[in-house]
Amino acid sequence: MLLETTMKYYDKKYDLNCAECILVAANEEYDLNISKQTLMTMASFGGGMAIGSTCGAATGAIATLGIMFTDDRGHNSPHVREMTGKFLSEFNSRMETLDCIPLKEKYYDPEKRCLKMMKVSAEVLEEIINEYKQVYSINR
Repeated sequence: MLLETTMKYYDKKYDLNCAECILVAANEEYDLNISKQTLMTMASFGGGMAIGSTCGAATGAIATLGIMFTDDRGHNSPHVREMTGKFLSEFNSRMETLDCIPLKEKYYDPEKRCLKMMKVSAEVLEEIINEYKQVYSINR
């Protein structure tokens, strides 16, 4: 399950930010064969894109949806936009915000770090993937 794989990579020994961790876990869980260079694109999304904006766990999840379900490009894949909206809406509903700063104020623990956000992101992402994979083919 994606949650367990995410928790494996959220260990400090891997030294991944939240966005990187979600995409690395999805890469392993769904055998996406994502290149190291593509995984590196998530480096800039940690810490709410370095300014406490949208949570890295959420941006890593929506990047996963794009990689898995986009047909060539976004304009050919309106379902990805729908899935992204659904993910962000559900994450926001469960966490009461999408932004890193208020999430950290409420849930951050020095020992566990952003564990709550990581768990919710992995759970919601897996729910959406399971819902849509029957309708839309996974591209990897």
